[in-house]
Amino acid sequence: MTILSSTFVQSLFEQHKELALFGKWIQFKDIQSLFEKHQNVFQISQLGFSELQKPIMKLKIGTGEKRILLWSQMHGNESTGTKALFDLFNCFSNSNEPILKEILTNCTLLFIPMLNPDGSEVYTRINANSIDLNRDALDKLAIESQLLRQTLDDFKPHFCFNLHDQRTIFGVEGTKNPATISFLAPSEEVSRAITQGRIQTMNVIVAMNALLQQIIPNFVGRYTDEFYPTATGDNFQKLGYNTILIESGHFPDDYNREFSREYTFYAILQGLFHIAKNDVFESYESYFDIPNNEKMFFDVIHRNPNKKDVAYQYIDKIIDNQLVSILEKVVGEDLKNKIGLNEIVFYSKLN
Repeated sequence: MTILSSTFVQSLFEQHKELALFGKWIQFKDIQSLFEKHQNVFQISQLGFSELQKPIMKLKIGTGEKRILLWSQMHGNESTGTKALFDLFNCFSNSNEPILKEILTNCTLLFIPMLNPDGSEVYTRINANSIDLNRDALDKLAIESQLLRQTLDDFKPHFCFNLHDQRTIFGVEGTKNPATISFLAPSEEVSRAITQGRIQTMNVIVAMNALLQQIIPNFVGRYTDEFYPTATGDNFQKLGYNTILIESGHFPDDYNREFSREYTFYAILQGLFHIAKNDVFESYESYFDIPNNEKMFFDVIHRNPNKKDVAYQYIDKIIDNQLVSILEKVVGEDLKNKIGLNEIVFYSKLN
């Protein structure tokens, strides 16, 4: 298993980070002007329209036999993967690094960098018809779900990358660290059997984790593999399309998800390189060495020796066309074994 050099990927990111994208609220208007600078390297076309007739774009690059499909922002308020993809686009458009050339020689990559532009505009998980695209794999009620499924059927990828964001509540089991990146090889049915497809998916995740452990050791978790009958990844995996779920999470003091963007970029690049480099994907046991995600955090906890501790969680809202994070009190939680990303301790005055 060949793992990329941490200094190489860090240098590549620093050189090619897309500076036009920042923060958590990324809309179609933010990426629309960026396609033009990639048109000489990528095949760029419109996949279709959203429910509210916003364009859904796709970018294709590479000449290899291994087909890889990557999509982001099927949940409109989960944009970290989108930023990482545009960082990657800059690399392919502007760098002559042999590793990038090897990926494009051995693979054909198809990207959908914003599947849910309607939800992205108003910063919601759901689409314009209140449909969660990640729970619409069977019914395909949403236009966006239909477009993704048609792309899957036409392209027939060997691997898929399904890019999401996860909440700040998740930490890495056995540590006091947030789960900055979490991986999942989705189950194909309720028993969570280790099928050949899951083995191949786990094998790629093992390589991605190996790189991240060099850079952010003990900040990587394993997302629950509970089977969701209507979820996209579970159903794509069941259909025989190996699907790698990446959940970009919190890093200390990184509420804009800029550090997690960087680590998501590293994970994707390592995953693509691993697929390009190998024809056999069998070794998977180390996947289960990745600690579980554990719900252990709140954004703020007030600690008071003489009163009950109180937890607060940020709720993101669009107010006056600005993304605003508002602390809301959490009720009914036992905070004894919980950690505040920010903790405020109140001491009583001595008499």
